[in-house]
Amino acid sequence: MATIAWLIPRLIEGSGGHRTMLEHALALERHGHRCHLYLEGTHTDPDKGRQLIEQIFGYSFERVSFGWDNIQPADAAIATIWYSAAFVRDLPFPCRKLYFVQDYEACFNPMGDAYLMAENSYRYGLTPVTIGRWLRHELADRFGVAAYHFDFGANLDIYRPLPEAKKELAVCFIHQPDKPRRCSRLGLEALGIVKHRMPEVKIYLYGSPAREKGQIWFEHEHLGLLNLQDCNALYNRSAVGLCLSASNPSRIPFEMMAAGLPVVEMWRENTLYDFPPEAVTLANQTPECIAESILRLLDKPATRASMSQAGTHFMADRPLSVETDQFRDAVERVLKGQTPDLAGVERLYTAPAETSRHYVGTLPASIQKRLSSPPNAYVNSLPPRLRRFLGWGLRVARRLLENR
Repeated sequence: MATIAWLIPRLIEGSGGHRTMLEHALALERHGHRCHLYLEGTHTDPDKGRQLIEQIFGYSFERVSFGWDNIQPADAAIATIWYSAAFVRDLPFPCRKLYFVQDYEACFNPMGDAYLMAENSYRYGLTPVTIGRWLRHELADRFGVAAYHFDFGANLDIYRPLPEAKKELAVCFIHQPDKPRRCSRLGLEALGIVKHRMPEVKIYLYGSPAREKGQIWFEHEHLGLLNLQDCNALYNRSAVGLCLSASNPSRIPFEMMAAGLPVVEMWRENTLYDFPPEAVTLANQTPECIAESILRLLDKPATRASMSQAGTHFMADRPLSVETDQFRDAVERVLKGQTPDLAGVERLYTAPAETSRHYVGTLPASIQKRLSSPPNAYVNSLPPRLRRFLGWGLRVARRLLENR
């Protein structure tokens, strides 16, 4: 069996991306491979990495080190974030070089140097293994780079229908304002419209610390960071799940489907390859269209029931073991010297985006203004002298934070 080095970025509590890396590394170890995890950063305690992984994610690994500058010889090395790809490319020993791609990470940055440098990571000659079909399509289409892919799965021991759960007329939204790709503002404005049109609907936000939620203009309940079992309980008592992602599908809609929860997402190129139209509604990316899709489902219990059944049926064939087996198969193909091909990938989602305004109708001017104004619109409306004073205060605050 092979020795495999993983270059893991700085650990983040609650990170689904880290959990996915670690689950796949564990799956390789269960099949006899030896994984050595190299964590970004430095630490003087040689046991600290193992302790942190177990403390934050509950997984146990024997071989964990800090730093990417002293990778020991291995049969294969796996980059897991764009700026780790160059480290894998430049390793001083011969090995198979892979790239575990979970997002189109260029989109994490404004168009500029960082965006282009992230794109450059796909040109380094590593063999990508992507989560989902869209990323495989994108790498082939944009860069002529062939990749393996594995399908989104879910832990069906955790994410499943709970017959005893009491359904509420509620929408749950994965709210992560620290991740721009999760489009928290679009989601909040859509939910504000839903609450305006249907005041009796409960709005649940989760996925980030409640103290970081900022100002939200409608009644809601913020549940903060939830453990996996509490996420499943939330999906079972909600009527609709909302999850927005602009750089690849999130894993969360697949977990929602496994729990029997109808899902609303955005109709974009990155969501058309992995979602089944029977269980997921993809809306045009305006708050009005997203709200309309939610309102339509709230108004049609029979449609929700049909989508719920379709979602659990779709995910029944996608337990986490199938996902990790597909990944292991790709890694073992690379270890044998095989290469993927550039074969095209077909879309799963064939339905058009929903565009009617029947449910949303005419909105009050106060809401309309919110939907079309940039985040700094209020500041821009202030007198010039006050704007300059606020700008000065912000610069001072940033310097103080940088010098802490």
